[in-house]
Amino acid sequence: MGDGLASESDLLDMVCNHLQYLKFAEFEETVKVFEKEARRKGKPVLRSAGHSRRDSKTISIHDDFLSSFNDGDYKVFSELWAKTIPPEIRDFDPVAQKLEFYLQIHFTIYPLKSPVGSHDKGEFENRITHFKHYLETRGAALSQTTEFLPFYALPFVPNPTVHPSFQELFQDSWMPELRERLEKFLSVTLKASNTPRLLTLYVSFLCDQNKQLSIQQMQLHLTEVERKSAICMRRFTKLQADHHNLIGITAELVDSLEATVRGKMISPEYLQGVCMRLFSGHMRQSAAQSVDFTRPGTVSHCLRRILTIYVPLLPSLDYEKLKKDLVNGSDRLKALLLQALRWRLTRSLHGEQRDTVLQAFISNDLLERYSSKQKTVLNLMKSKNEIVRQYMARLINAFASLCDGRMYLSQIPSLLRFLLDSLKTEEKESVTRENVLAAMQKLSLRRAQQSAMIRDGLIGWLVKELHDSDCLSDYTLEYAISLLMNLCLRTQGKKKCAEEAKHVLIVLTELLGHENHEIRYYVNGALYSILSMPEIREEAKQMSMEEILRCYTKEENSELNRQIEFIIKQLNSVDIPELEPESDDEEDDDDDDEEDVMEADLDKEEVLQPQPKELSGESLLTTEYLGVNITLQQWSQPWSWRHPNTAHFACLLSLMHQFQVLKSTV
Repeated sequence: MGDGLASESDLLDMVCNHLQYLKFAEFEETVKVFEKEARRKGKPVLRSAGHSRRDSKTISIHDDFLSSFNDGDYKVFSELWAKTIPPEIRDFDPVAQKLEFYLQIHFTIYPLKSPVGSHDKGEFENRITHFKHYLETRGAALSQTTEFLPFYALPFVPNPTVHPSFQELFQDSWMPELRERLEKFLSVTLKASNTPRLLTLYVSFLCDQNKQLSIQQMQLHLTEVERKSAICMRRFTKLQADHHNLIGITAELVDSLEATVRGKMISPEYLQGVCMRLFSGHMRQSAAQSVDFTRPGTVSHCLRRILTIYVPLLPSLDYEKLKKDLVNGSDRLKALLLQALRWRLTRSLHGEQRDTVLQAFISNDLLERYSSKQKTVLNLMKSKNEIVRQYMARLINAFASLCDGRMYLSQIPSLLRFLLDSLKTEEKESVTRENVLAAMQKLSLRRAQQSAMIRDGLIGWLVKELHDSDCLSDYTLEYAISLLMNLCLRTQGKKKCAEEAKHVLIVLTELLGHENHEIRYYVNGALYSILSMPEIREEAKQMSMEEILRCYTKEENSELNRQIEFIIKQLNSVDIPELEPESDDEEDDDDDDEEDVMEADLDKEEVLQPQPKELSGESLLTTEYLGVNITLQQWSQPWSWRHPNTAHFACLLSLMHQFQVLKSTV
């Protein structure tokens, strides 16, 4: 019988949770009918019992806090604080942290506030020890705050009551003011929640599910990062071993050169042994053993082969003169310089050489992001000369192809405005507009740039352009739909799409059957992202989107079919309330982890061709704008500090010269 009553009580408690939710959702008529029938059947409704018990419990805890504060009982207060105040408030809320610090001071000096002559020195020493421990643990977070810095000396002052730094603590007004702050804090923190328990349980359940999903995603990301880290570590170890090997061989050859100068002959066997050690790391062992290094010319030939691995850096330039001519020179000179600078990036070898070129551009502020001048290099985007505008857009696109270049471009406040204006004013399918669009797609990998593009209405412009996709080249179409997909990954971007959901869905649906699979991947990504919005899903269902998608699952491409199945699941998903705040204000740019890709299209359709005897490209830069003239013998010194691999190249240059001497001796 007792078990039956207990079960009935539990069931009634569950019913009351449902009743509480009905009241919260304003189902007033349903609540009245339920209460009326419950009274008729003699069942307790418990309208406010849950709230009453909770309110009375809250009042009791509130009184216990204040009582222990008044009595200076830090043990009781500490237990209440740890048990009652949620960890997320205790550990992360600045107001709670500051209040806790002052409360610790209050309980520490409390024994000193008793009448003169009755101070309990033993109790005070115990509390000072406790305060020291607090300062070393939880209180350490505030050690750099000016407001609290003087109190870190409190444990080391023999008599704080007479010390000038702590006089405020012993004034009559200090304790009441602290108590008032405590009461305000408790009234907010311990306030009974009006959210129905049923809703709280449901949200908690969803949070747990999302946490599990996030953990799985983080584990996959961690595995990928560890894999990349292992590859980089292997490369670093090999590079380090090559470096030490070259240093050792260089030292031996210097000794041999010195011996040759003194008249001592070097045997061919010794030379072959040194060369074997030098080249064995870059040639197959059997091939290295079969090469006859004693034959004249063999060493030089092998050195030329190995020099393709250790590439020399390009000469430095006079960037001040360059920027001056880019702003004030003739249109043809501007175009030739823009072309030459782009070629320096696109035609440099991937790795150290290209990295050095890009860092030189950035460190010398080639695009003048810090300039306060009215006319800067970036203003070439508005030049009246179409070729100058085109070649400026090409250079920006080349910058945007590299991760460090995107970071540099994102720090130029006016850049996006220049690019957006160019998109809207340049002729369709012009090379200039293609490069601007490609640059913006690459910049959209960074969150801050995404937000700015969304605010400036780029999504609407893209949808309008994609509506007439038959008039667009594959290059323009691919970058446009990829850019749209990147912007649709953001919450604000999805909301923009929801404002004209039908138009967006029509445009994307028409692109589902495009023959270019790369374009279809981006279309699928954009569809999957925006269908997370309930209003867009509703519009898609009215358009019979699922039937349209099913038509494209009959193709042989299994990857595309799998993506379409995911889109259909998203289309039929149940609404899930937002559990996290809008993240568009968190402009963390650590998500730009794309690899550097310098596509061949950057140099396509070169309309600018040099006239007879006219300098262009690298010859123009190194003839008219050379920064430092470096001879072969000097290369090992000026560059040795710039990059570890440069030291290898310097060693090899020295080796080439030494081998030539040795050959003539032998």
